[in-house]
Amino acid sequence: MKIQSAVLRSSGVQHPYAKSKPIQIETIELDPPKAGEVLIKIKAASLCHSDLSVINGSRPRPLPMALGHEASGVVETVGEGVTSFSPGDKVICVFVPSCGHCIPCSEGRPALCEPGAAANGAGTLISGGIRIHAGNEEIGHHLGISAFSEYAVVSENSLMKVEEDLPFEKLALFGCAVITGVGAVVNTANIKLGSTVAIVGLGGIGLSALIGAIAAGAREIIAIDINENKLNQAKELGAIAVFNSKDADVVEQVKAYTNGGVDYAFETAGVVAAMDVAYAVTKRGGTTTTTGLPHPEHKFAFPYVSLTAEEKTLKGSYVGSCVPKRDIPRFLNLMKQGRLPVDKLLSNIISLEEINEGFDLLAKGDSSRIIIKMD
Repeated sequence: MKIQSAVLRSSGVQHPYAKSKPIQIETIELDPPKAGEVLIKIKAASLCHSDLSVINGSRPRPLPMALGHEASGVVETVGEGVTSFSPGDKVICVFVPSCGHCIPCSEGRPALCEPGAAANGAGTLISGGIRIHAGNEEIGHHLGISAFSEYAVVSENSLMKVEEDLPFEKLALFGCAVITGVGAVVNTANIKLGSTVAIVGLGGIGLSALIGAIAAGAREIIAIDINENKLNQAKELGAIAVFNSKDADVVEQVKAYTNGGVDYAFETAGVVAAMDVAYAVTKRGGTTTTTGLPHPEHKFAFPYVSLTAEEKTLKGSYVGSCVPKRDIPRFLNLMKQGRLPVDKLLSNIISLEEINEGFDLLAKGDSSRIIIKMD
């Protein structure tokens, strides 16, 4: 079938994207789903820094590629052998397909699925195949989803069926921002009731971590960013104090305010300078967790002795260490109870044709979550 899709053909293109237009809306060909695959109609898709990092070249991927990974939609048809989904099912896309058989999957850590990671890096589905073409030219799948499209063929392992009668634009956020941010707090760091928390970087994932920390019972949350609008939004969501990391003495300010640092610090920007701040404001005996995805060549240096002499813990969190079938339903339930105000993360709704302008907003840090509404 022929569909409209947002295709990236070269990375590292100069800002503003509204002018340089690195993403083109193209008419491309989408093959039918094969065994173990599902055709879905995309209803809503979010713009995420994981997409932006491919556009700006900090996360190299094979090009051309149909972008987009945080999305919700409806099942149209299913391929051979698919029994978990039927036409009409409402689904959330999960950008790490889990094979269920590799060592991480067998250990209950599907976010670290090895075949899934290999496929995502190669721009294929987990089967190794590509279902998107422009004539004889293959176009890669972004993280197995390619959600900035009218339709997508994905592995059944990249989908989560949901029964909730919620708007698709809210459901889309659970495919990345919510499970990554909230999951980092409750799964990876496993914060304790009454603890103190700092969030460094207030994009969609950072703000999700903030509301997750509130839901998990943190007694005091400190928000740190370079953008005053984001700091104000963090206060509206429940941050007790905010600090601007443009200040040269921001670490000293936070440590003075917290009497030595916080129990848990979360870095969500994927920037080395932000990670420096997060580790520095973590108290003796505390835990620093990062969800950031910087350029592979970027290095983070810290005093080696601090791990021992201060008993600090440093953790990485990919997809919030989530088990989607376990975590997405419980996070959705918390949202319905009003304990995870995910709707407050939505900042802009745009059309597919406005995607370059949307990524300009995201790159400037002026928006938390921008949604493309496909209908």
